[in-house]
Amino acid sequence: MLWVSGSGTKTASEVCNADWMASLPPHLHNVPLSNLAIPGSHDSFSYWVDEKSPVGPDQTQAVKRLARISLVKKLMKKWSVTQNLTFREQLEAGIRYFDLRVSSKPGDTDQEIYFIHGLFGIKVWDGLMEIDAFLTQHPQEIIFLDFNHFYAMDESHHKCLVLRIQEAFGNKLCPACSVESMTLRSLWEKKYQVLIFYHCPFYKQYPFLWPGKKIPAPWANTTSVQKLILFLETTLSERDPRGAFHVSQAILTPRVKTIARGLVGGLKNTLVHRNLPAILDWVKTQKPGAMGVNIITSDFVDLIDFATTVIELNDLLEDRALTKC
Repeated sequence: MLWVSGSGTKTASEVCNADWMASLPPHLHNVPLSNLAIPGSHDSFSYWVDEKSPVGPDQTQAVKRLARISLVKKLMKKWSVTQNLTFREQLEAGIRYFDLRVSSKPGDTDQEIYFIHGLFGIKVWDGLMEIDAFLTQHPQEIIFLDFNHFYAMDESHHKCLVLRIQEAFGNKLCPACSVESMTLRSLWEKKYQVLIFYHCPFYKQYPFLWPGKKIPAPWANTTSVQKLILFLETTLSERDPRGAFHVSQAILTPRVKTIARGLVGGLKNTLVHRNLPAILDWVKTQKPGAMGVNIITSDFVDLIDFATTVIELNDLLEDRALTKC
């Protein structure tokens, strides 16, 4: 699956991978999803954050005090945004795993839940509806929604969020079960399209919420590409071959020093843009499988042909029926 124009390789915003799962060859339809290569996005919802809203409860008191200055919020926005594409645009580009952090908003009395990364993003309900509309139009595409951080949420907030998830996806929700039984064919037969991972004990109350431990996502927490790649290699070598999916977070994380040096440039210009080619080179050397890569996430998935590169790794999975001949 090559995407090349006269000017060279196309970026995610120019490529349509809207039906890439449906287009995989038949011999991959019975392969567990945990053995396929699946592109994902980091802080998937952060294409828009509201600099006019209060600073989120995920920030320290020192940051909250500083943010009373309007310029500080403008700078925060440059470091909070990790994606350019909306949910719909990411889905059309081929992204199938979404990294989600959510929070209630101070002063709200209606139990509304928002996406959050330093600053508040869109309402979770609006994002879920956008995703569901895509899935209805593309009935063979499967997505992973990983709710892994919750802020300022009590039991009533969790109940409200789970109810919204049910309302949005209904019969598309796949009940938690054996990871190895999750193949494209098995999901298509039952018309399931959505796997929800919920990193909170609340998951036990609902059959369609998968425990967070079923989708570990080790975090390198480094600004160094070399250290990141070493970490990704090490955590892949330690991956449990059964019982869980695996997320390789191919992302660099700014430190306070990094932010201070590139204050005005923001995350994309200071850290991501110049390092993405090296990260993509690492991705190109990988192979999916029980001990290989599974889900790979990136910041700013539109800057390079990230999703297509990950999807094409599935070409390396041989047709076992053919290899026996």
